[in-house]
Amino acid sequence: MLIIVTYDVSTETPAGRKRLRRVAKACEAMGQRVQKSVFECQVNEMQFEQLERTLLAEIDEKEDNLRFYRITEPVEVRVKQFGTFRSIDFEGPLLV
Repeated sequence: MLIIVTYDVSTETPAGRKRLRRVAKACEAMGQRVQKSVFECQVNEMQFEQLERTLLAEIDEKEDNLRFYRITEPVEVRVKQFGTFRSIDFEGPLLV
């Protein structure tokens, strides 16, 4: 399944800046960054649950915001992209 992960981590304190780095690193391990705090991830149910647990353990729910969006199939109908960024085709060949 394709999920979109978005977050807004308060960086007013050193602890907040650390949380931001850890959240970004966890997201980078599972998907591709499409904007500064937005990631696309192609995951199965188990990977989604693991990512959710990891990110919930990192954020401070009193200061930060974390959102997950499940994109239903067919993705081509649900996602339109414009501009210079082109996302990775998770279903395509690994090498070009």
